[in-house]
Amino acid sequence: MEALEAAAGEVSKDEIMKLFQAQRDAFHAELPVSYQTRIDRISRTAQMIIDHQDALCEAVSNDFGHRSSVQTAMTDLMSIVGHAKDHKKNLKKWMRPEKRKTDFPLGLLGASGQVEYQPKGVVGVIAPWNFPINLAFDPAIGALGAGNRVIIKFSEFTPETGELCKKLVADYFAPEEMLVITGGPETGKAFSEIPWDHLIFTGGGSIAKHVMAAAAQNLTPVTLELGGKSPTIIGPDADIQRTTQRIALGKMMNAGQICLAPDYLLVPQDKEEAIVEGIKSNVAEQYPTLIANDDYTSVINARHKERLQSLIDDAVQKGAKQTIVNPGNEDFSNTNSNKMPLTVLQNVSDDMRVMQEEIFGPVLPVKSYRHLDEVIDYVNDHDRPLGLYYFGEAESDKRKILDKTISGGVTVNDVIFHIAQHDLPFGGIGPSGMGAYTGHDGFKEFSHAKAVFRQPKINIAKIAGFLPPYGDATQKTLKQQMKF
Repeated sequence: MEALEAAAGEVSKDEIMKLFQAQRDAFHAELPVSYQTRIDRISRTAQMIIDHQDALCEAVSNDFGHRSSVQTAMTDLMSIVGHAKDHKKNLKKWMRPEKRKTDFPLGLLGASGQVEYQPKGVVGVIAPWNFPINLAFDPAIGALGAGNRVIIKFSEFTPETGELCKKLVADYFAPEEMLVITGGPETGKAFSEIPWDHLIFTGGGSIAKHVMAAAAQNLTPVTLELGGKSPTIIGPDADIQRTTQRIALGKMMNAGQICLAPDYLLVPQDKEEAIVEGIKSNVAEQYPTLIANDDYTSVINARHKERLQSLIDDAVQKGAKQTIVNPGNEDFSNTNSNKMPLTVLQNVSDDMRVMQEEIFGPVLPVKSYRHLDEVIDYVNDHDRPLGLYYFGEAESDKRKILDKTISGGVTVNDVIFHIAQHDLPFGGIGPSGMGAYTGHDGFKEFSHAKAVFRQPKINIAKIAGFLPPYGDATQKTLKQQMKF
């Protein structure tokens, strides 16, 4: 594999196919995959992260130009260890066959039915750059817990992290268990064309369409974790200080480069200015300075920074009011850093690119409303979001938003936090993705639910009249069964 990667940093489809086939052969030879084996692989994954946390944080920071090591530890590493602990606590229970009822009177005659959760085989994981460790190994733990083998494709935008993880996985695992490959777009294309037993992709919707089309050629089941524009709705009775503090935390984390980041705010018309002021003051409290602040993360590269600036310029040109939240009054034009201050945009309209594209950075549009029903109509008129956030106290308003909008997941009175709960499924719907993982839902996602029916010795078909030649018994059974 090294020789094939050396030329252009890409891995050929033939080489990926060899790695896949080696894992598939080892998987079949091992069946059934014991609880002890699954827990051992999960434990090694967690221990790998714990043993090398400093090196992993440094690699991610180097790839970003700067990223808070504390944040990487919290959002990437801690989550993986937590996911491993959740499996250690619950996996034995999840693996048990589920008893199911048989149709009357088969159970009385000795028949039985159950669902057995069986591993699928080899799972391919295409990880993104924004949380490169978490979004590689969190799905991997789910796949390993279900009894599968795993091959992970790291993003070319985090090369140092990818190379380090490639080395670490090789140290902790046999290649037939789990391995990492790196490479660029050609590798990614080849990776999605492999006949995986399951493929999970985390990234943008435009690339997801190509991944899904390639997977369709092999009828590969896919989990797509995408993104989109996650609305943050501030209700008429929300506590503005608490609300804006939590929004500031969620939006500034990873410099807004989160698929679940608050993408835009929907705020009561009479509280818009107070909310903008609240955002500004809370950002200033959390990040008094930005450029040299170790807690504040850089935009991933110059190209992405230019894209974000173009969104701002387009909105301002079309009439938006911009407020640059720069608490330390720093000169961002006189630095080689790709860090950006938060830009709040008011008077936004749907003809602006910032209201059409997923932002994925420190830009926050604010749109006002008069009645909550307007908010519901607006959200429902746009693509289903990955996350939706509501701030407010009245239970009737919370229930209205929950019942009348559709999204991948919801956090009430905060943002993003539903993804941190291991017993809740994480996934999108429609343009924001399909399928879900983490916890028990992830175990099921990466397992095949196999129906097993055991027929008793007694001749059921003859008793029921289903054994030819058909006669009176047949008609009697049909008459009974065709009642509703």
